[in-house]
Amino acid sequence: MNNRTSFALLALLTAVGTLTVSSAYAADLPQACVGCTTEDAKEAARQMLLKDIPVSVWTDKTDYGHNDKIMVEGQVANTSGFPITITVVSPLNSIVTIDQVNVADDGSFKTTLNTAGGMWKYDGTYTIRVNYGSTEKSNSVQVELSGGVVTGETPSKMCSTNEITIGDNCVPFSISGGTVTGATINTNDNSIVISINAKEDGQLTITPSKTIIDGIFMVLVDGEEWDDKEIVANKVTVMFPAGAEKIEIIGTYVIPEFGAIAAMILAVAIISIIAVSAKSRLSIMPRY
Repeated sequence: MNNRTSFALLALLTAVGTLTVSSAYAADLPQACVGCTTEDAKEAARQMLLKDIPVSVWTDKTDYGHNDKIMVEGQVANTSGFPITITVVSPLNSIVTIDQVNVADDGSFKTTLNTAGGMWKYDGTYTIRVNYGSTEKSNSVQVELSGGVVTGETPSKMCSTNEITIGDNCVPFSISGGTVTGATINTNDNSIVISINAKEDGQLTITPSKTIIDGIFMVLVDGEEWDDKEIVANKVTVMFPAGAEKIEIIGTYVIPEFGAIAAMILAVAIISIIAVSAKSRLSIMPRY
């Protein structure tokens, strides 16, 4: 190791300290880099880390409250004119936010994430992922949020005895012959799944709002298509047998807890497609 390399390594260790990076989607992601805001630290990162790592990312701290701002900075090794896509995933593995950030001429990028709001309400580890056009040019960093709702804890919004919590909504229902024990949203099948304890033959009537599910056309009971039902608009009545455990109501679309950002995700996807098409001079029209 020559003197220049030794000096650069020493500068990196003293200025950056805990700067760590990880490959995309690694099983054990590192903690965020602390104090990587000085020009010396960033230059050391550029010189030492980006030789083998196409994208790096760090934050100004590792721990935040639920009304703090997270300063996110990073560097790409080779600029190509595309923006960085930033995705934040909550401790519940749901998408908190997605955004695109322009990359400067020197390959650096930075943005600020505001932790205020319902999407950031849970305590725990949040993963900040950055992508520069391909999975090979991806990286991520993790931060901890505290002072909010503990993961697994009942949210502050409580539903009445004749309502059930689905996402962040209270949905009215009535049941005979059993009890409702819970409900979840299945975005893969555009459905809501209602868990029941059926002690005898009975009937469940539920009326989810169109902000949760719409276009209801099918009902499954314990995984089998069920004909003994009645669907009127978004009101569903299902006659179930004793011993039934699960009723699934399927619609044309379903809104997850983070549905407020669905339009953002679609917009980013469209912008990315347009940018890639323009960059590559692609055309959807055949040439003759």
